[in-house]
Amino acid sequence: MSRIQLLPGLSAGAYQRHMLHADGRLWIEKNCYVDVCIELLHALGLEPLAVMGATVCVDFEGDNFTFFKPSHDELRVLYGVDVQELNVWRPLVEHATEHLGSGKFISTEADSFYLPDTEGTDYRRHHVKTTIILADLDVEASRLGYFHNAAFHCLEGDDFERLFQRADADATVLPLFAELVRVDRLVHRSPNELARMARALLVKHVERRPVANPVTSFRHRFERDLESLQRQGLTHYHAWAFATLRQMGSAYELLALHLRWLIDAGHGEGMGAAADDFERLSAVAKTLVLKVARAVSTGKALDASAAFNDMALAWERGTGALALQLEAAAAEQHA
Repeated sequence: MSRIQLLPGLSAGAYQRHMLHADGRLWIEKNCYVDVCIELLHALGLEPLAVMGATVCVDFEGDNFTFFKPSHDELRVLYGVDVQELNVWRPLVEHATEHLGSGKFISTEADSFYLPDTEGTDYRRHHVKTTIILADLDVEASRLGYFHNAAFHCLEGDDFERLFQRADADATVLPLFAELVRVDRLVHRSPNELARMARALLVKHVERRPVANPVTSFRHRFERDLESLQRQGLTHYHAWAFATLRQMGSAYELLALHLRWLIDAGHGEGMGAAADDFERLSAVAKTLVLKVARAVSTGKALDASAAFNDMALAWERGTGALALQLEAAAAEQHA
């Protein structure tokens, strides 16, 4: 048999995604890397909420918000998942056969043009770099089961051949970036132990929070760039929105959910108000996506000052309250 299936029984049609990707979420999809990490951890029977504390470090970087990812160190410490860069020195499909065959997943860059789960957006329309995790491979049948965005999917035939560059191999094309994901030392911790460890990591992340309010920094750039956004149109706007409002909004929704998870596990005393603030920030960012899209589409003026004031205040209150709560808890422990 040529099929290599790392998670037997996993089916694209019957896959149940994690609650972080539920229809009720403000941002169902976050970014391609964190999304596949969420679903791989979920499929392995692990709780991805534990590794989301680092979202408190998200900052405005000048032309985008931090493209946040789970820390490889924390994946190893919390779950025993070990991620290392793969040296792609031969065709990727050969690496996939070798490493999936030995029980390792592969996370790799991919072209959305050949991913049928992007039907209606990029599939057979646009060449867009994204990240997928290979989990189910049958080279003879030209079939692949893979994690992408909010779920588990399957592709085959010509999509398989072109995704792996088998149909039009070109020695001048640079190899895709890929990582090995080892799960041979997987650790399933109790909810209490996992939450206790995640809280300790959160303390370190809060210490690394942005020095200046990232919403205020973003506001200054937005007010300078709005005219340019309107001039360049909706295609440019969608790329801009993904790099800014979507990264900011999804990060703070994840942070709010991380704090609520800690509260439910008994390790988040006093964090409820901060979670409310971060959720508010995320919700306002979501409404701003539509308002800016209308302004770009119509060319009309947009006064977004109320939204930015609301988000900036929510960030100040949320991060301030969270820092004070963690500092007070630490002082009480050492008293």
